[in-house]
Amino acid sequence: MISIPADRIAAIRARRDEMQAQMATGDLPADRFVAISKEYAEIEPVAQAAEQVQLLRDEVAGLEAILADPDSDAEMREMARDELEALKVQLPEADRALALKLLPRDAADERPAMLEIRAGTGGDEAALFAGDLFRMYARFAENQGWKVEIISASPADMGGYKEVIASVNGQGVFAKLKFESGVHRVQRVPVTESGGRIHTSAATVAVLPEAEDVDVQIDDKDLRIDVFRSSGPGGQSVNTTDSAVRITHLPSGLVVIQQDEKSQHKNKAKAMKVLRTRLYELERERLANARAGERKSMVGSGDRSERIRTYNFPQGRVTDHRINLTLHRLPEILEGQMDELLGALIAEDEASRLANLHDAG
Repeated sequence: MISIPADRIAAIRARRDEMQAQMATGDLPADRFVAISKEYAEIEPVAQAAEQVQLLRDEVAGLEAILADPDSDAEMREMARDELEALKVQLPEADRALALKLLPRDAADERPAMLEIRAGTGGDEAALFAGDLFRMYARFAENQGWKVEIISASPADMGGYKEVIASVNGQGVFAKLKFESGVHRVQRVPVTESGGRIHTSAATVAVLPEAEDVDVQIDDKDLRIDVFRSSGPGGQSVNTTDSAVRITHLPSGLVVIQQDEKSQHKNKAKAMKVLRTRLYELERERLANARAGERKSMVGSGDRSERIRTYNFPQGRVTDHRINLTLHRLPEILEGQMDELLGALIAEDEASRLANLHDAG
């Protein structure tokens, strides 16, 4: 059972009260007031959860004192015993709620995300599956009230995508989609298969938190920018101007090509957005690897070569291999009804981090 120490609870409440008093003075500089207000908004729900735990603990202690007192009458002891039973159910729940609020938050959770889907092994069928995945995420985003903007796309001849990159904007986008990175596998009979045999194909998904300008400083001298003529399917020229842009970030070797827009300026802006996001992710990975003793989440490392999920059409099921969850709701999930699946991944991640917190304590 997780139990936050009393001195930690006292420190949380004291810090909240201290900030409350500072803001009430009315003589703070504007920038200091903004900073304290932001911290106060973050600590207030934690302090409320801490107060609830302390209140329940005090009540338990009071009831136990009644039961331990030989002079208390029988009726009072019976009432205390009943109340204590109820509180012993509520207290672990309150402790867990507080522990969840104390878990380190991923600073990127509230950010928009860059969604990248690439067809893997399986040829035309893999490209069709990549299209199915993109549609699934787009439908889910629509249900969440998020906005999806395609940054670049390479349609395949038979339909679907060889590659599609989109920006997803809205509240808590990265928090909900961050466990989607990895290899997604599909098992079904392709439309081109006359013998009715089941084929296995795959597509790779990457979900990266979008970087803001202040997150990544890119020096112009570190960039090589090439412009060329956009080409469409079969190599035919889409337009007669050099509007396509290839940006190479020399220190990292990252290359981004953007040619979907007819304007060179727009293509460059989109390419820079993708480059900035990928550099930000490289830095996040470096920091994560540098943290001493950091454990991999049970949900998965976010390694894009890791096979995370199988979509089996003949059996109508979706299986997430990281948490051994199988849902027989394939059509609904592909229509964007992903709440149960994503909720289970988030819950498993929280449980794993709580266990680490308990072990560390």
